[in-house]
Amino acid sequence: MLDKNKVKLGIAPIAWTNDDMPDLGAENTFEQCISEMALAGFTGCEVGNKYPRNDIPALKKALELRNMQICNAWFSSFLTTKPYEEVEKDFIEHITFLKEMGAKVVGISEQGHSIQGTDKSIFDDKYIMNDEEWDLLCTGVNKLGRVAKDMGIKLCFHHHMGTVVQTEAEIDRLMENTDPELFGLLFDSGHLAYCGEDYMSVLNKYANRIFHVHLKDIRPEMVKKVKDEHLSFLQGVRLGAFTVPGDGAIDFKPIFDVLEKTGYEGYVLVEAEQDPAIANPFEYALKARKYIREVSGL
Repeated sequence: MLDKNKVKLGIAPIAWTNDDMPDLGAENTFEQCISEMALAGFTGCEVGNKYPRNDIPALKKALELRNMQICNAWFSSFLTTKPYEEVEKDFIEHITFLKEMGAKVVGISEQGHSIQGTDKSIFDDKYIMNDEEWDLLCTGVNKLGRVAKDMGIKLCFHHHMGTVVQTEAEIDRLMENTDPELFGLLFDSGHLAYCGEDYMSVLNKYANRIFHVHLKDIRPEMVKKVKDEHLSFLQGVRLGAFTVPGDGAIDFKPIFDVLEKTGYEGYVLVEAEQDPAIANPFEYALKARKYIREVSGL
């Protein structure tokens, strides 16, 4: 069982309001989102498009009233397509906000050449980097890792469907060419399962470099539909390709066992973007909370 003194449980607001498709959950307010998170038994969250980021005192007060804390927020890096200095400037602004909110980690995803937000087929049209682009990415990640470390926060990389780091081989190349003192992995079970990779292999291989965990499940029949019909990532989300732990195909007990064995410390965070009009966020948050309690002891 996971140690409650070392491992905390969070949930992402993307089940309530979707950043990539704002019409999904447009009716849900920030206050409703964090209230239902807290009521379902979670103590941490990431940041959604309804969060009042421009009013830090109001954001802090709203979270503190519900005993909630921000533990991470997505950062889109463009290390392969923009000048490094431009990316670093935005990154410093981003982690300054996270530090102010008490977060210990920052998760980045390389969005240069990403197709996740386009209408391209997620299985057919993924971009493959050349050696020069790999060098830009790995060099840039190390530099951002140094910036983050100097500012007292850990950098981790979010492998993601439709991006240039999606497969196990791509994760391997990134991890082998970056400094473990400056950079770790944001492990996401759902994205690895979605693209057909062995998520346990990745977990076992990099357990000691994992700084943040996304607990995401999949519905295989919907993933198959996306693949067979050459659909986009966002179309897959609308169909319900993702779901919460305990509602899909992934057995999370082996994942929790590895995290326990390797002494993981930090947040494990439920993240499952769906259409909230179809999958009620509060109902699914409760379902995930019950499952995680039964399987991990958290």
